[in-house]
Amino acid sequence: MAANTANTIYLATIWILPVLVAVTFHEAAHGFVAHWLGDDTAWRLGRVSLNPLKHVDPFGTVLLPGLLLLLRSPFLFGYAKPVPVNFRALRSPRRDMVLVAAAGPAMNIALAIAAALIFHIVNYLPLTGARWLAANLKNALLINVVLAVFNLFPLPPLDGGRILVGILPRALAAPVARLEPYGLLILIGLLIVLPVLGAQLGLDLGILTRALAIATSAIIRVIVYVTGNA
Repeated sequence: MAANTANTIYLATIWILPVLVAVTFHEAAHGFVAHWLGDDTAWRLGRVSLNPLKHVDPFGTVLLPGLLLLLRSPFLFGYAKPVPVNFRALRSPRRDMVLVAAAGPAMNIALAIAAALIFHIVNYLPLTGARWLAANLKNALLINVVLAVFNLFPLPPLDGGRILVGILPRALAAPVARLEPYGLLILIGLLIVLPVLGAQLGLDLGILTRALAIATSAIIRVIVYVTGNA
């Protein structure tokens, strides 16, 4: 019993810590860039913060990833409480919408690179500490790249959807923006319902899941190579 408890605590520390850092920095980056570009909504509400409790969503951050794990989904995803942004308050709304949206994934890629760079000090630590840090850094690399890739999918309310709305001509941006209220349902359908349905029918309907997994693996390989960990 004691061994199982210790193992559970160990697993929690090597997964929960990188998840909280990834989610917290992602959301804080949105709020900071929005504040820098003229909208102080998130700043006034205390959302430009490195306090994880400000950003964790019980369903999106905890229950949804847990459900995907139980369903043995090949691609995990989740979300935090979105940072409120008043795009009309931005100095250049269409351009700045792109910058605010891109800030979150960019932060996650930066954190992934940082994790890969810090890995170089692992061998200088005592064995127990080295193993714990190595596990945290590997998970941080994976989680941050997954979060960046997933959020760049071009569907509102994900960051990729906001970027798409900001760069498309207005005539094309409007119908894409109108998808925002249905974005989460569409994602659940594409990433969970379709693959499960396909498995029941003997068909491979997990095309999006596989594409996201391929993109994630490719980015991780590049980061590992450029940081000298290959």
